This record gives sequence, structure tokens and C-alpha cells, in this order.
Amino acid sequence: MGRPTGRPPKPVEQKRRAGNPGKRRLPEPAALVAGSVVAPEPHRPLGSAGLAFWQRVWSVGFAWISPHTDVELLQMVCEQIDERAGLRVRVLRDGDWRDRSSLRALNAQVVESLSLLGFTPVDRARLGFVEVLVFGAGAVEAQAAGLGAQAHLSILLAILLPALVFSPWACAVALKIALE
Repeated sequence: MGRPTGRPPKPVEQKRRAGNPGKRRLPEPAALVAGSVVAPEPHRPLGSAGLAFWQRVWSVGFAWISPHTDVELLQMVCEQIDERAGLRVRVLRDGDWRDRSSLRALNAQVVESLSLLGFTPVDRARLGFVEVLVFGAGAVEAQAAGLGAQAHLSILLAILLPALVFSPWACAVALKIALE
């Protein structure tokens, strides 16, 4: 599971917004994987921490996690989470430095695996997914749960109105600074 070394590449969406200054061919925007909010069953038994993580990943990453191609890596990460929970209990109980060192190494493996699954902003951008505004995502989740999206959309509107009012002034100030 090697990650690229050196300076991290600029996310594809950022290159698109800048007009593709390098003029290299950019990948097509990623299509959402036809997913389901209902998590599939794990292939092997998981402990309580791994199962809770399994459910959380499927509820958050259903847009880009595929139940066909990503499930084995996710299963291994959940097993690592279970192992981490047991190891953390031992570290807190015994305080052995070897267990603490093993816990740190396991944490690094979990973070690396999660980044391969696209659970960091940089890796989601590398996969071609644009960050979703928190309130917009909350509105979708609330509507899907049958709670209504009114509160989330009201917050978005409350943010939008001042932005509309002050954006001409901000643009004028930015142009004035740029021309000086």
C-alpha cells in the first residue's frame, strides 16, 4: 500500500478551476457509484468497534465506496479497528512501551488504508470528488431520513444573502488592490 512520495499533487478539481494551466489531459469527473445508504453485511465476523466503524463508513462514504470493489479493503480496515481497540485497552491497562509502539504503527496503517478509500479531503479530490458543503450534505441526509431539509437550507440562505450583498464591494476592493 504505497502512497506517492514527494510533494502531493494538486487536486484535479483545483486544476479544473484554474483552467488547467499545465494543459495536461485531466481525468473525467468521477461519476457517483450507485450505492445504497444501507450497509452490506461484512464478509467475516467483526467485533463491536469494527462493526460500528463498518456502519459509519457506509453511511458517510456511500457515494464513492463500492460494495463490489472496495469491500475487502474496508473489511481489513474494520478488522484493524477491532485489533486497535483491543491493543488500546492493553496499552491503557499495562502501559507497555512495545504495545504503545504497535498501536502507533497500527494507527498509521489504518490512516493509510482510509486514505486509499478516499476518507481524507486530499484523497477525495484525487479520486475526482469535490468537497460537499456540510450544510448541503446535512440537508440531503435530513431529507432522506424524513426529517425535512428546511433548517439546513435556511442556514445556507443565511450565508448566501450577506455574500450576495457584500460580494460586489469585495470584488471592487480586490480589483483596486490588484491594480495598485
